[in-house]
Amino acid sequence: MGSDIVSGTLPAGERFTLNDICQRFDISRTVAREAMRALEQLGMVASSRRVGITVLPISEWAVYDSSIISWRLNSEKSRDGQRSSLNELRLAIEPIAASLAAQHGSPADKEEILELAQRLHSFEDTPARRVGEQLATDLRFHTMVLHASGNEMFAALSPFLLSMVRGRSVFGSRKRNPTAGTARLHLDLAHAIHSGNASEAEKIARAILTEARAKET
Repeated sequence: MGSDIVSGTLPAGERFTLNDICQRFDISRTVAREAMRALEQLGMVASSRRVGITVLPISEWAVYDSSIISWRLNSEKSRDGQRSSLNELRLAIEPIAASLAAQHGSPADKEEILELAQRLHSFEDTPARRVGEQLATDLRFHTMVLHASGNEMFAALSPFLLSMVRGRSVFGSRKRNPTAGTARLHLDLAHAIHSGNASEAEKIARAILTEARAKET
């Protein structure tokens, strides 16, 4: 049901009943009711005794919820819009987080960021031995930058912001390179953070995201 809503198969304003759901999926009313409660908590539907269940517009959705992000990335109709929104959000937050990480990151955090960047750069010449290792390293790198910023709200956003990185790996180019050819820039960013160069860190972080977005279009 969530996938149908994000793809527009069930457009905003569409109405249906619990019986409709029971018949469509061959499930009990109890299961159908629980499913609708879950979608209500996500702001995707609203229920009323008089009109049944109504699909709500995207302005009402809990757009940071991982389920909604996943559904949108998995739908061909909503994927481009979701990736664009995530990229714009990353552009607004990650460069500032990189600047703050250079200023306030602990020595241990900065050292880990540098080690992760070096590992990413090494994958350019020597591919990772384990499936998903490069993606996991890239995700950890960006998570650590957000964490090292010292802004707890930036750090809390990391699972949602980095959904785009996972999405690029699954739905991107055939090579599915999570760093999108920006491994050198990742290393430059790590050095800027490690040396405490806030302005350079912000500039490089913005360049990474700009370059990655250009490769997707």
